Amino acid sequence: MRTWFWTLLLAVVAVALAVVLRSHTGNVIFLVSPWRIELSLTLFVLLVLGGFVALYVALRVLSWLLAIPDRMRVWRGHRAQARDHDLLERGWTQLLEGRYGQAEKDLTKLLGQTRVSSRRVLAALSAARAAHGLGEFARRDRLLDAAREHADGNTGLQEAIATVAADQLLDQGRAQDALAVLTPLQEGGARHLHTLRLLLRAESALNHHDRVFTLARGLMRRNALSKVEAESLIDRAGAARLRAAAASGTEAWRSVWKDFKSDERVLPEIALAGAMAFESAGEPEEAARILETAIPLHFTPSLIDAYARCDADQVPRRLAKAEAWLQKRPTNVDLLTSLGMLCLNGQLWGQAEHYLQRSVQMRNDARTHALLGSLYDRLDRSQDAVRHWRLATTATMALPVLAGDLALPPADTNADPAHLDAEGEYSAYPPEFIPVSAPVEVLPTSAPADYVLDPDARAIEREAIAALEPDPPAVAPARGDIDIEEYFDSAPIPVPADDAPRADYGTPLSGTAGTFESEKRNDDKSHLPSDKQG
Repeated sequence: MRTWFWTLLLAVVAVALAVVLRSHTGNVIFLVSPWRIELSLTLFVLLVLGGFVALYVALRVLSWLLAIPDRMRVWRGHRAQARDHDLLERGWTQLLEGRYGQAEKDLTKLLGQTRVSSRRVLAALSAARAAHGLGEFARRDRLLDAAREHADGNTGLQEAIATVAADQLLDQGRAQDALAVLTPLQEGGARHLHTLRLLLRAESALNHHDRVFTLARGLMRRNALSKVEAESLIDRAGAARLRAAAASGTEAWRSVWKDFKSDERVLPEIALAGAMAFESAGEPEEAARILETAIPLHFTPSLIDAYARCDADQVPRRLAKAEAWLQKRPTNVDLLTSLGMLCLNGQLWGQAEHYLQRSVQMRNDARTHALLGSLYDRLDRSQDAVRHWRLATTATMALPVLAGDLALPPADTNADPAHLDAEGEYSAYPPEFIPVSAPVEVLPTSAPADYVLDPDARAIEREAIAALEPDPPAVAPARGDIDIEEYFDSAPIPVPADDAPRADYGTPLSGTAGTFESEKRNDDKSHLPSDKQG
């Protein structure tokens, strides 16, 4: 629009000037001794305009000629900038692809050739990240020092170097050093989200629960942290704060509890720590109320177990609540076990047995077996109590080895179909977990040998066998000579009778049908205890 306006204005001026010159036919006389120059007014005006144009063009050409060195410098600068950008782009592409070696090479070359300080800082930081990816931490630290040197006086670049260094130190596991790098930024008022996230990582690694609690709250409020992650951090840090205050022996934990928001008090660990604090302070009703609020939202085994631990006077209320939860979760094993504990605390033996039996049918748990053992012990049902205590042991420990393996190598229980755990499922246990107990007596020939829990029982048995045998027994072949494809059961070798034949390895052993009898035992489980048959 402006171009059209000035063109129209110039045309108007030209037309007006032509009209004026046409109506005034005057002359212009120049007296330059000894010359006298006389021109018409129209020609004079045209000469003036032509001279102005010629002078303008001459000055422009002269300016262009004088600006050639500056243009050359600018051209060289643009060419160097293009090379720098090409190296930076290629280095960052390789860095993102994970080719750290080539990326570090290109970025180090950029650091050495560029003349722009900000570009040097960027190249040094990128090369430090590549060296960090290669595990060259000493070279990474030198590159970070170079970046600090070139960023001297630039606050923004210094903050960028600090955040990059802190991130890499945290990846290396040096949380204390990362916190030392980030502390000046925090004191300087830096509130960038990335800086706050790095601070949260460092404080969390150092178990500074107060700082973690504050930072997680702030980041969740600014939507810079997912709700699940923030609640997990708040839960863990808040519970640690509450336990530390309660352990001090003062009432400081109450102020910590009041500092929690309502949605924070129902988080699992905070609710558990709060319930324990109120329980220790002699306020079981408040502890029960906290757990009753938290359990429907976070149905965790720790909360349910804590709810079941109470005095007898609290049992009716808690039992009613727990049975209401059971109606919604009838197959929850932890809830069934907790109901059994509540019934035990309230001396409701029949209900306790009912819930615990339902729980143990769903999951073979040592704790549930132990509770059943305690229940039957109180009911003077000693055999059932011993049975469940034994099952509680076998649920978490190894079954003992069998006595009498004088000639045979130890059986491979990993494939033994007769090796049962407490539920009747096949299992195998490493020998280092074999429990130790009192030695047992050597059984007569007609009775099968029982489990031996004491390693000394083997020596006793050997002495008994040696006393019964007049001749020395045949030497068993080395374990390496035995065909491992031939499977032997782990059943014990009975003590031979005086008149039983003795044979070398490969002939039937004394006392019974020998080794080959063990192959029958894999199909016949009558040799198992009564609670494991079937």
